[in-house]
Amino acid sequence: MKLAIPYVLAAAAVVPHGVAAWGSLGHQTTGLLAMEFLTPTTLSKVQSILGSTFSFSLGPASTWADTVRSQTAFKFTAPFHFIDAEDNPPSSCSVDLARDCGATGCVVSAIQNYTNRVQTQTDSTQIQQALLFITHFVGDIGQPLHDEAVALGGNDISAVCSGSSTNLHAAWDTGILTKNVNALYGGSAQTWADNLATRIRSGEYASQAAGWVSNINTAALSGTTVPLGWSQEANAFDCTVVFNFATGQDLCTGTYFTNAIPVIDLQIAKQGFRMATWLNTIFG
Repeated sequence: MKLAIPYVLAAAAVVPHGVAAWGSLGHQTTGLLAMEFLTPTTLSKVQSILGSTFSFSLGPASTWADTVRSQTAFKFTAPFHFIDAEDNPPSSCSVDLARDCGATGCVVSAIQNYTNRVQTQTDSTQIQQALLFITHFVGDIGQPLHDEAVALGGNDISAVCSGSSTNLHAAWDTGILTKNVNALYGGSAQTWADNLATRIRSGEYASQAAGWVSNINTAALSGTTVPLGWSQEANAFDCTVVFNFATGQDLCTGTYFTNAIPVIDLQIAKQGFRMATWLNTIFG
């Protein structure tokens, strides 16, 4: 049964749209997964840029953009974590850059902008920050509710996860994901990343992975076509899985949980692999 319109607004205070796609656990997993597919040349460059502050790894680096977004100097980056798709899930889903990105920018344009900056800046701090933003935003764009305007990307839709009150966005950022990773991977981002890497190399994703990155090339780095495609791909899940629940249904148990996990695994796998290929293209 699909959630009826109008949506039930969460009783909690409104939180900013897209506070932390996938939460720290999901972002770290995406970064750690990307590390497994960097070429030696790119790995050396990435580790040099990140330095010891981030343990020379995209895993710890992947959450930085969320930690600074409330600081005065970085408040301008808040809209860069999402794109407000003005569609109508679960009836229809679409992302249109001209319609949805907004004058202040969005995750699609931010990936393009910071990709350009990491290649053209000469100041080491600016280069590092650009890489940190790319790492985070490539993860953000794969979370379906970061490609959705309805009810602040689901933040204003009441939900239940493992018996506790939450909202739809938080259920996808942390609730569903964390429950599954705790059960299967000991709560470890590295163990989850290793599992996804194996599935990409020799498991069920092996036949798909080349297609995930087939349009990433030097020319693609300067445009929005590729990240827009990622956004449209993630947004489609808002119509098939994300909004397909009944009011009061526990999203962290039963059929909804069972249907959500393959989407989360797939999107984390895609964006980690794409991040590696994107960076390999930048630094190759």
